[in-house]
Amino acid sequence: MSVLVYIENWDGKFKKVTNELLSYGKQIAHEMSVPLYAISLGNVADQEFAPLKNYGPDKIFVVNQGFEVLDNQVYADAIVQAVEKLDAQVVVFSQDNVGNAIAGRVAARLKAGFVSAVAGLPLSISPFIIKKKIYTNKVFGHVKINSAIKVLSLSKNTFEVIENPAAGEIVNLELAIKTSSTNRISVDKVTGKILLSDAERVVSGGRGMKGSENWGMLESLAQAMHAATGCSRPVSDEGWRPHTEHIGQTGKIIAPNLYFAIGISGAIQHIGGISSSKCIVAINKDPDAPIFEVADYGIIGDAFKIVPEFTKLLQQS
Repeated sequence: MSVLVYIENWDGKFKKVTNELLSYGKQIAHEMSVPLYAISLGNVADQEFAPLKNYGPDKIFVVNQGFEVLDNQVYADAIVQAVEKLDAQVVVFSQDNVGNAIAGRVAARLKAGFVSAVAGLPLSISPFIIKKKIYTNKVFGHVKINSAIKVLSLSKNTFEVIENPAAGEIVNLELAIKTSSTNRISVDKVTGKILLSDAERVVSGGRGMKGSENWGMLESLAQAMHAATGCSRPVSDEGWRPHTEHIGQTGKIIAPNLYFAIGISGAIQHIGGISSSKCIVAINKDPDAPIFEVADYGIIGDAFKIVPEFTKLLQQS
């Protein structure tokens, strides 16, 4: 038996959540007295694997070819084969759009219990009981998984990254990779910007910004903070910002260390996408805005006066 963690890469670089996933998987493997394995799909340079050995994998299985297009069916099929070959009893993914899309397919194929938004280690191994976030992350629930194989997706920033050096032997895994039915016509990539899902800090704006022409001051603040930029759904729906920056239940669910909500009222759908942030700072001129109920720090005032002054202070420091 084993615990298997799917480690996702973006353009050949592992996402920051990888170390958290491996740390989490290592603790479960320790409690079950089984090895921790990781699986990487897609072309990744050898040197990218070296840092991962500090976080506990006994072996890292690599499949380089056949993943040029992100096709959930192809990825899920490969991971199912890996689970069967490696006799994995617990399979761990990241709680994000890609992780959940693949995890759901893997669970269905393996007739496994699937728990998303996991928020901690199992409360017990036998029976297998896990804590998860429910009701847009406002409360926790305890879920018992009865199936032989358990599939989990871990909420970001819910488990401490723990250094635990291990062998981390790199093993090429032979799988029968399906051909993707997805036709890729073109790819447009944003360069020179921090990836929103991996950002330690995020500056986000809402309808209080009044229009796309005012976004320059948020971009200046983000640059001074070395942060990514995001927005609420109404902003992306209006076309003020690209949909790739939409944060919320129907957009990206993020968990940065610091989240700035500027001119965002705080609808429940948006809160569901940011509630795992370690620190939330809200700037809004409406003292009754719901965002202040979840913010760690709140500033009641005009963002058009506050943000430029704050940016200036950061640039001078």
